[in-house]
Parts: sequence; structure tokens; C-alpha cells
Amino acid sequence: MEPCGDTAEGFDVWLASFRVHAAAQGIPEDVVAQALDDVTYDDSVIALDRSQRAHKVSFEAFAASHVTKARVRRGKQKLAAHADLLARIERRFGVAREILVAIWGLETDFGANQGSTPSLRALATLAYDCRRSDLFRGELESALRILQRGDLRVERMVGAWAGEVGQTQFLPSSYERFGIDFDDDGRVDVVGSVDDALASTAHYLSANGWRAGESWAERSSNFVVLASWNRSETYRKTIALFATKLAAPPR
Repeated sequence: MEPCGDTAEGFDVWLASFRVHAAAQGIPEDVVAQALDDVTYDDSVIALDRSQRAHKVSFEAFAASHVTKARVRRGKQKLAAHADLLARIERRFGVAREILVAIWGLETDFGANQGSTPSLRALATLAYDCRRSDLFRGELESALRILQRGDLRVERMVGAWAGEVGQTQFLPSSYERFGIDFDDDGRVDVVGSVDDALASTAHYLSANGWRAGESWAERSSNFVVLASWNRSETYRKTIALFATKLAAPPR
């Protein structure tokens, strides 16, 4: 592979080298071409990567802005609307439905806001950038294999600035490893299928040690498992708070 870089200069040479590498990994040339022919370096992705919040928002402030009465109300509506699906997922993976709906609501407002950044452009930019090149080169390879499997088309691989996609925001390596075709349509589609997105999230948490029927409160083993989803304690506490509000009986 060509060396990483800190500016756009050298990106095209790096990308050409990566294409050769991808083909050597068994990715068909037509998949590589579809994925990477129009990919360019994205300065905005690097700016966002460099400017990740230097200051920490308190849990109280974050939770107040993310676990609103309106969002809790919509979450309870989602619990009711998808009760049968969530029951099937819970039976199979043991993950509480309230946790799944809380993650769904926090990540993308229940699928309504999945992001607008072309994932392949973001992943290629971060794979070339020297800060975390090894990590994102692997993520870019996973994204190509997802395309090869036929789970998504290039134009639907759009999401957050760091390459996450879907209704609960999976990085491609997690998508590839934990994605579940729960609606039995022959594809793992965490972007368009609520069934696949929520079941894949449950599979992820289950594989990372979630204990069925146990608490998700702070300092519990399940709260520790949530660190595999997001390392931020503030975010994990917000998931737990949201899930607790969803589990509360109507007043």
C-alpha cells in the first residue's frame, strides 16, 4: 500500500493502490469500480474528525436534549407498533426491547435521520488519513464486501461522517459481522429494514455479553456491555435513562 497522508495530495495515488489491494483480497473488479470510481478526498470529514468535541457535555445537559418528552412518547409508540417484532428479537437474543428502541431513537431518531455523507468517500478519506489509517482501511474493505454480498447498493451506502450506516449506525465491520437478515428477504439491510436493523443491534449486544432479563442500570454488567456500543459514559447513561423511561408504565 502507498503511505497515508495528511492532505489531499497523494490521495489519488493511494486510492489506486488500495484498488489493487482490494482486488487481491478477492473483491471483484466491478464491485471495486462501482464503489471507488467516483470517490474523492473529503476535507469536511477530516475537519470533523479533527474537531471532535474537546469539551465534554455533562450527562444532565446531553440527556435533557436527547431524551425529551416528545422522543419518549414516540419511543413508546414504536414499542407498541413493533411489539411483535421486538418480542421475536427478544426471544432470540435476550436483549430488552426498551434498550433497542432507546438506541434506535438516539442514533437516528427512529430511522428518520441516518446521515447524508457518502460512506465510501468518508471511509476512503479516513483510511488514507494517517491518524487512524489501519482501522479505516479495514472498514473500507468491509464496506466493499457488503456491496459484494448485495446487501446495499452504492447509492444507499450513505450515513454519518465517519462511515456509519443504518438505522442504528453500524460501522461496516460490525455490519458485516453482526448483520442479520431478520425479515428473510435475502439481504441484510440495516438502512431500509427495521427488522434487520433492530435484530442486528440485538445480535451485536448479545455477542458482546448482554444478559437476558437483567438490569441495564449504571454499574450493572449490561451497562458495561453498552460500552461496546459506545465508549462514552454519558451516552451509555443516556441510553439507560431513555430505556428506563420507555419501560415505565403510563402515568
